Order: sequence, then structure tokens, then C-alpha cells
Amino acid sequence: MSSSQSETNDIILETSLQAFFYDQLHEVNKKNLNPLPNESVYYSSLIMDHFGESQKYFEVEEGKVREKILGTKLLESSGKPRPVQKRMLRDIGDTALFMCGYFSDSVNKKLIDLSYYHELGRIAYRRLNSYIPELYDYPEFYDLLSDRFQHLAEMIYLVSKQNEGLNTDDAFLIVDRKTA
Repeated sequence: MSSSQSETNDIILETSLQAFFYDQLHEVNKKNLNPLPNESVYYSSLIMDHFGESQKYFEVEEGKVREKILGTKLLESSGKPRPVQKRMLRDIGDTALFMCGYFSDSVNKKLIDLSYYHELGRIAYRRLNSYIPELYDYPEFYDLLSDRFQHLAEMIYLVSKQNEGLNTDDAFLIVDRKTA
């Protein structure tokens, strides 16, 4: 086999980035002793797809690109009209989940550790559940995300490591990784 043929055989064909992430998250979830419902795996794949465009991870304020300040956004969301609150809470929860999963190694190097962002994500999803108590025909969907936030973040973390070439086939039980 020529080198060009072997390079071609290594290409992963997917119809979308979301489908690619869903397949990977689904495989990780199947190995867990306490798997999550498929609806939460699907939702997590949507989050990973959404943040596949890096500009969605940041915000522009006064013409400058910067990281979202999730704690401030959570406080500000309380005084907003209901539709704006729903949008803000979802963005806070989704951003915190992605950050705690995909970027957990770099977050641990910051002054504010992962536990802070985990709590922000949990609070945002818990509040969002009061506005949207059912999603994908799953009652209390955002409460599930809040309760299993750590688990979802670990799944996203494992998928990120798989994509870096780390073998995670032996990850049968997701446990809380403690930050140093």
C-alpha cells in the first residue's frame, strides 16, 4: 500500500461534527457503570459542535474579544426578561460544561478552579429547568444536566483526550478528578 493510500484510510468520514461527537460520547457512555440517557449524550454533542466554532466560546465587548465571565453573567441574568434569561442561562451552563470538559486542563491552571465553573454550570442548568422543565420528551432535563454535570464534563474530557490520541478504552467508570 502506498503512503497516500494509508493516509486516505486514516480519514474519518462523518456527515457532521455533531454526529462525530455524538458517536464518541455514546461510546464513552456505553462503557460507564452508570450511563446517562441518550438525550443528554445528544445534547452534549450539540454543545461540542456549537463550540467547534471558536468565536462562540468568546464574547465581543466594546470591540474586544474576551472570555465570557460566567459568574457575572449568572448574576446579570436574574434581572433580565424571561426569554433573555433562558438564553443566558443556557449559554452559561453550556459554556461551563464545555470549559470543564474540553478545557479542564487549562482551567486548572487558572486562579479559579474547575469546582467554581462546575457550580456555575449546575446553578445555570437548575434555574433553566424552572423555565424549560422538559426537553426531548425528557422531564426535568436540565435538572438531570445539573445533577450529572461532573459526569458529562468527564465524558467530554475523555473525548477530547481521545482526539489527542490518548487511549481511553479502559475508562469504564468516570470518577471525579480532583484538582490539585
